[in-house]
Amino acid sequence: MHLVDIGINLTHDSFAHDRDEVVARAQAAGVDRFIITGSTVEASVQAAQLAATAPGRFFSTAGIHPHHASELDDNAIGALRELCELPQVVAVGECGLDHFRNFSPPEDQARAFHLQLELAEENQLPVFLHQRDAHHDFAAILGEHIGGISRAVAHCFTGEREEMMSYLEMGLYIGITGWICDERRGLHLREFVSEIPDDRLMIETDAPYLLPRDLKPRPKSRRNEPMHLLHVLETVAECTGRSVQELARLTTENANRFFDLPPLAE
Repeated sequence: MHLVDIGINLTHDSFAHDRDEVVARAQAAGVDRFIITGSTVEASVQAAQLAATAPGRFFSTAGIHPHHASELDDNAIGALRELCELPQVVAVGECGLDHFRNFSPPEDQARAFHLQLELAEENQLPVFLHQRDAHHDFAAILGEHIGGISRAVAHCFTGEREEMMSYLEMGLYIGITGWICDERRGLHLREFVSEIPDDRLMIETDAPYLLPRDLKPRPKSRRNEPMHLLHVLETVAECTGRSVQELARLTTENANRFFDLPPLAE
């Protein structure tokens, strides 16, 4: 099996002491490629630096999470523009809107979202999107730019069917995480994940966050790892009536195409 984790926060401090072992466990579980998420300028630089250590296996994104939108000044957008020129940087983001916490004011989030969508248009890079409790504003801003964007994915989709269908109508891909394994908050996803077209579905862990709650045995640590992408795959396969092998092939093909990844060296 050759899986791609399209959203992994591999530069997170929780991986600092055993990152190589984490990657080795993931590879043993069939995860061959890792898209390392950038969420601030500093984190995006770190992600690009880490991605450069394993060409063809590690890749990264460059962006400002809406929590940090207030930090996106001219210097920051210039730094992101430079990162987008690097071969290992394969998408702009994580960017979007988050009105659940509003760590940055909504007007700053909207401005940062517009600027990063323009950056994606400028560099013809796909966009790695974040949305929480902001669907209508998010869709409105995205709609202003979608015609000039090559591809976009609703990363870590946790919303309702109506939201998902609106994103699919806009041409977005959908990223599914271990949220679908959460009996408290994610069971609704199981009811309609099968409606995602074969060519628009991708999977991710968002590690170290979103440890699947139904893992057995339950890990002592609450830290999620990319090796658990296999569990997400198995859950989605069960919900969609596909075999694990078929879904692995589909999601990997989609990720390779979405991020325009080079052929995997054997």
